[in-house]
Amino acid sequence: MAFLEDNIRRVTVKLQQLLKQYQQLQKENSRLKQELEKANTLQVTNGETINQLRQQVAILKVAAGLMNDNDKKAFDRQINQYIKEIDKCMVMLGQ
Repeated sequence: MAFLEDNIRRVTVKLQQLLKQYQQLQKENSRLKQELEKANTLQVTNGETINQLRQQVAILKVAAGLMNDNDKKAFDRQINQYIKEIDKCMVMLGQ
């Protein structure tokens, strides 16, 4: 009988340890998910900042007259894309 009680106690102790480990892992998982979400948000923000800076560089090149032919073509394409988007918005507003 004592042997059985000892086994039950050992199983109970191990089960409690496993439950504590599980809770710790859940907390760590939650923390890591939050960190990942922050990193993803930061990545999106940084990407937007990079795009804005690239646009500013292009505008400065136009203003300073430092664009080569390839840059001018790319700038014209971008302006045309903006115009198309504005036209689509105006059509949507008109409906």
